[in-house]
Amino acid sequence: MSARTVVFLRHGRTEYNAAMRLQGQVDIPLDAVGHWQAEQGARSLAAAHSPTLVVASDLTRAAETAGYFGKATGMPVSLDERLRERGFGEWEGMTGEELSERWPDEYAAWRRGEEPARAGAESRADVAARMVAAVTEHADALGEKDTLVVVSHGAAITLAITAMLGLDPTGWRGISGLNNVHWSQLQRSGANAYPSWRLVAHNVGADFSLDEWSSGPDWIFQPTSA
Repeated sequence: MSARTVVFLRHGRTEYNAAMRLQGQVDIPLDAVGHWQAEQGARSLAAAHSPTLVVASDLTRAAETAGYFGKATGMPVSLDERLRERGFGEWEGMTGEELSERWPDEYAAWRRGEEPARAGAESRADVAARMVAAVTEHADALGEKDTLVVVSHGAAITLAITAMLGLDPTGWRGISGLNNVHWSQLQRSGANAYPSWRLVAHNVGADFSLDEWSSGPDWIFQPTSA
């Protein structure tokens, strides 16, 4: 037996997202916009999917996002460190400009799609392997009519989906990343089909324009009275 549906949900915005800093496994919480995104996105996702199990990365930004979804659905949230974002070693917390200045050759190679191995980053293959192992384990504990919701991170989700579709996560770049608090849905294929999962929805979110979603509503930034 295994869950018929797996939904991947990316966490809400953080200060590093807003500043275009590479997060990796830095444990940074949601910012004010991220909390708003997580609450709104949880309501929209809950209207579309009834989860049997909710599992999240143990990094704060993912766990906080999952908490909103758990509240919207009345479901508890389990944490699994295998669902963390890809680690980027020395590069974590830096902007593209800072990386280009300090590691010009390595950064240029990364932008071409190569691995930043000298920075101490996890390989794409390793991230995909731990993500798929975690998702498979949780999905296999469920029934064929059940839905697993996985709350994780942009690069980790993209690599997991790529691998679950039977594609090479080390070199295939055919899937775009998810916006904050957007989700993708995979459904189990029929018996003996290859690959065993198919992508039926990608980068779905709440009903807001992308500009408003990325910046948040104006009231978030209005001063409050003492």
